[in-house]
Amino acid sequence: MKLTPEQRVTLHGFNNLTKSLSFNMYDICFTKTKEEREAYIEYIDEQYNADRLTKILKNVAEIIGAHVLNIAKQDYVPQGASVTVLVSEGPVVEVPTESFEESPGPLPSTVVMQLDKSHITVHTYPEYHPDEGISTFRADIDVSTCGEISPLKTLNYLIHSFDTDIMTIDYRVRGFTRDIHGHKLFIDHEISSIQNYIPEEIKDMYDMIDVNVYQENIFHTKCKLREFDLDNYLFGYTKDKLTKQEQEQIADRLKTEMDEIYYAKNISFVGS
Repeated sequence: MKLTPEQRVTLHGFNNLTKSLSFNMYDICFTKTKEEREAYIEYIDEQYNADRLTKILKNVAEIIGAHVLNIAKQDYVPQGASVTVLVSEGPVVEVPTESFEESPGPLPSTVVMQLDKSHITVHTYPEYHPDEGISTFRADIDVSTCGEISPLKTLNYLIHSFDTDIMTIDYRVRGFTRDIHGHKLFIDHEISSIQNYIPEEIKDMYDMIDVNVYQENIFHTKCKLREFDLDNYLFGYTKDKLTKQEQEQIADRLKTEMDEIYYAKNISFVGS
């Protein structure tokens, strides 16, 4: 249902639709030895420690026009970090029309919207294969908002904040709000695909698949980097240090790992 500007401002009470964005990113690395694996994990913990993640989430809050109420953050031992930000509504101003359009958001700049009782979280998960050949880093970011703006407007900034080989993105609108006549609105903006909130230059870099359930306001997009340069997946050295056979074997392992994450199923047999 296409909503007019008049419908957007003639609600009965507060817009209490809950809009939830889950952004999951993966970074893949080949770590041949225990020392390489430990160095990679140390690098990831340094790059994405709780302080840096807090800065990213504060920028997300700025994009959605939220006031930060409380921040809880923790760096874990031996690795990983978590940050949770509770936010409340910012100053209520007229909502710009572009907030309802399927388009990428800022990187970032001040966008003041109506918002209330929302939260932003991030958790990181470094891990490695038992034979230490593959190490991965995953970050899960959740942005949940009530009010006018969709958290999809933070997606552009989040993508630029992480070095991402694979992304899985989920968006769902829950609940309903009412217009002044009592009619329920189960969504207050047009959306056909999460991809429409990703800049063209980013989409050109990834293969993408959509799985959407329109009648339930559930949207899912997953993305895998198209170009593969082995040098980007070696930690501490370049492919010219390897034989041609080693390069091919390592590239095959990395591509299999990425395909398994992208398609969410095991492709290779354990021990192969």
